[in-house]
Parts: sequence; structure tokens; C-alpha cells
Amino acid sequence: MEYRDYYKVMGVERGAPQDEIKKVYRKLARKYHPDVSKEPDAEARFKELQEAYNVLSDPEKRAAYDQLGRRRPGEQFQPPPDWGRNFEFRTFGGGGSDAQFDDSQFSDFFANLFGGASPFGRGAGGARAGRPRPGRDHHARIEITLEDAYGGGERAIQLQRPGVTADGHVTTRTHELRVRIPAGVTSGTQIRLAGQGEPSMSGGPAGDLYLEVELQPHSRYQVEGRNVTLTLPLAPWEAALGATIEVPTLGGAVELRIPAGAKAGQKLRLKGRGLPGKEPGDQYVQLRIVLPPADSEKARELYEQMQRELPFDPRAES
Repeated sequence: MEYRDYYKVMGVERGAPQDEIKKVYRKLARKYHPDVSKEPDAEARFKELQEAYNVLSDPEKRAAYDQLGRRRPGEQFQPPPDWGRNFEFRTFGGGGSDAQFDDSQFSDFFANLFGGASPFGRGAGGARAGRPRPGRDHHARIEITLEDAYGGGERAIQLQRPGVTADGHVTTRTHELRVRIPAGVTSGTQIRLAGQGEPSMSGGPAGDLYLEVELQPHSRYQVEGRNVTLTLPLAPWEAALGATIEVPTLGGAVELRIPAGAKAGQKLRLKGRGLPGKEPGDQYVQLRIVLPPADSEKARELYEQMQRELPFDPRAES
């Protein structure tokens, strides 16, 4: 998809205060509104303007957009893999006119960063008339280690919370808090922190903060749901003759019996040795046979002896 420079669309500097953004939008909206404009490209320009204003008028979206840095308009662009991580943003716990905002006519660039499938696109709803509206909920993505997910416990996290200064400029500040991680949490799980969202402006309860968990890639294990997989190197004689080998698991080392005649790629299961839960996950051990190098005269002699004495053709079945 193509990068969009929203500041260029609106003709303002990147450091423009929020009141200037609003003033410029009103002026350009009158100029390009399709119902009154005589400009030949009025409808397209008006849609571009609406998209740019939707981002730059919202301190959270603007702060996140600014973190992407400067790029050339039209340049091919993909959101970074950590887009939205450790960045705190609002969703609509108490309704509001922008909760009903229709972004279906906006660009792919907007849809990927701020549309309905993005972190910024979640949430909607409203409060009943006459009742105090609750503050808006906040969401953020956090990364934790697989070990933290297995054992749980309390940890400190830092989130970037956007805001607007007294002179109308968008800024971010670090929001520090301590979070209890439930044992057995998996990627995609949301942890709710009641009352840690946005305060209500009408005397209602504060919104909540929802933390979406992502597991960091692990050097040893691959994770799928609550199951984990470990690749275990074997010597050829261990695979051929069988062996009992100490294998690491998230809960500590255990002994695993390798059956005689084990094959490369074969998976052995350690029941209940994955992530804990009502139904604990399993650990799978995938076997990988490693050949010793023929890097000495003795090693070469052993390989030559095997070549002479073992009636083995690895391509016989192919």
C-alpha cells in the first residue's frame, strides 16, 4: 500500500497545534465540500481531507502516526510488525459522535493503521440518555516472555499515553503500572485493569484498560496455543538404538525415552508439559538427527567401515 502524508494533505507543518489543525480543516472543508464546491476534484479532495483530519485531530492517532516518521507520499509502505505495541489508546466506552465514524471510504493505508481491524478501530457503543457516561476504555498491546506466560506473576510495564499540552501540541508521556500476569496466558489474551482507562467527563465511572498479550519469540520453543514444540538433536546411534535423554521443559528438565529406530522429524509428546490452564497444553519434541563430522582420520575410517558393512540405501524407497 502507499504511504499517505496527512500533513501535506492539509497543508500544515508537522508541529502544528491542534487548534490550527481544526481551523485549516474547516476552511478546506468549505472549499472542497462536494455539495458546494466548483473544483473538478472536489469529492476526492474532500475524502482525502476527511481522512487526514480524522487522524491529525485525534491526539492518540496523531501521536501514533508521528511515530512512523517522515516518508515520501506514494512510497510503498507496510506497518511495522510492532505497530501499536506498548502504545495506549482509547476505545469508545461512553459513546460519542466519532464512535459512529464511517471509515469504509478511506484508503488502505488508513484501514491498516486505524480502521476497524486495527487496535484503534475497536469498540463502540453509547450510554443511555440522561445517565452519566463512563470514561472511554483504553487498550494497549504488551509483549511478555514465554517464561512469564508459564509462571505468571507481577511485572512492571511502561505504556506511551498521548495527550495535548496547554498550547495545543500533541505529546506522549510514559504511563507506568504493575500488572499481574495470569499463569498460562496465551497470545491474544486480554487482561482487564478496571478503572485504569479514561476518567468520565460527566461523573460516571472511569473506563478500563485492556492489555492484549503477545508472546515474544523464543530461542528454544515454538508456541501454538497452549502447546509448545522443542527440536531435539540426536546422534545417529541414539536414534537407531534408542536412548533416555534429559529434555528441557517450561517446568524443568525431564527424562524422555527415545524409541529404537526413531526417525528425523518424528514428534514425541510430553502430556501436560505446555502452558498451564484448565486444559494444560502439551510439549512436543521433534527429533533432528545430527551427523558427526568426518573431520579426522579415525572418523573417516568409521564412516568407510559403515559404508562397507551396512546394507543401507537411503534412496531405496524413493
